[in-house]
Amino acid sequence: MKIGIVGMGPAGLMAGSQLAKAGYEVHFYDHKKAGGRKFLVAGNGGFNLTHSEGIISFIEKYDKVLIQQAIKEFDNNDWRVFLEKEIKVPTFIGSSGKIFPEKGIKPITVLYNWLNYLIHYGATFHYEHSLLYFDSNSITLKYQGETIKQEFDYVIIALGGGSWKTTGSTAEWVDLFKSKKIDCVPLEASNSGFEINGWEKFKEIEGQTIKNVVVSHGEVAKEGDIVISSYGLEGTPIYYMNRSFRNNPKEALKIDLKPTKAIEEIKTVLATSKNFTEGLRKLKLSKGTIQFLKLFLSKEVFTSMEDLANSIKNLQITPQSLRPIDEVISTVGGVSMNEINSNFELKKIKDVYICGEMLDWDAPTGGYLIQACVASGNKVAQSILSKTN
Repeated sequence: MKIGIVGMGPAGLMAGSQLAKAGYEVHFYDHKKAGGRKFLVAGNGGFNLTHSEGIISFIEKYDKVLIQQAIKEFDNNDWRVFLEKEIKVPTFIGSSGKIFPEKGIKPITVLYNWLNYLIHYGATFHYEHSLLYFDSNSITLKYQGETIKQEFDYVIIALGGGSWKTTGSTAEWVDLFKSKKIDCVPLEASNSGFEINGWEKFKEIEGQTIKNVVVSHGEVAKEGDIVISSYGLEGTPIYYMNRSFRNNPKEALKIDLKPTKAIEEIKTVLATSKNFTEGLRKLKLSKGTIQFLKLFLSKEVFTSMEDLANSIKNLQITPQSLRPIDEVISTVGGVSMNEINSNFELKKIKDVYICGEMLDWDAPTGGYLIQACVASGNKVAQSILSKTN
């Protein structure tokens, strides 16, 4: 049984791993000189591979039922077992619940272990091959100026979303899919910082981290640290608000700078301090947080105990937009989930499967993205195995 896989991110690699181990002839195609480039870039910000939370709350992070079902079938524990038992990457649970490779293991080591695992099971890699066309049981590629058509029993396409184009995640496949009458939802930024109008005055505190806050937008709230950037705000709680923002972009962000204290406690501390700056220090707000408040609030608000206390508990900021797609962690949009069946096979083109970020689903950063990619790749592999065994 011969399998062609276009794309060498986590989704494609997982699909190929399961099929190669089962004895299938697996061929990978990537248009770069090496595979897994986005996998490596993702490791630059802390290589969290998944999260340790229970499956019920875990799958609530995803907005599409098919992705939730795929993760139930290949969950965070299954992925961790694969890492440790199959490709020999020991992991540990960090203080936040995120799961990382053991200290000292770099992303490149994880990728090399994975590729060597695939080589051990007979997989073949074809680099600098760009997808031109696909159909049931065949793909057409461009290699060194020549057009090549390859026949397969099954085709798996896992070309990623549209963020970080330098890694090869260009989303050029969208036009090809549209030409085949496959509905594609427009790509949008996800897990992005917020651009905010009039942010130039915060340049002097760019890079400052405001720790242990609660950010909310509409009905969604998330605790964590936020970072002052040159254009607005970044950080996990900010990224977590992206989906809510896309649904209601006129809604203000609300930030509780001191979630461990009630507003009356804050007022008492401010009222019994020599001045409000001393009161803010007594509240154990960081120097950067105090600087941020002084820059953000008018003199009238900052010198009013009532207004200052309200601002600490409910600071409201209206974002202008998300960052450009090429600068963000991930994208939402892509091949509509309505175009695939429960096995991730295209309804319109038999024996062609789609997995990974090129499908239209969304999830926050923190290990959830890569988990969905490997789970969807596993689902595709199991679907093909069930057809042929």
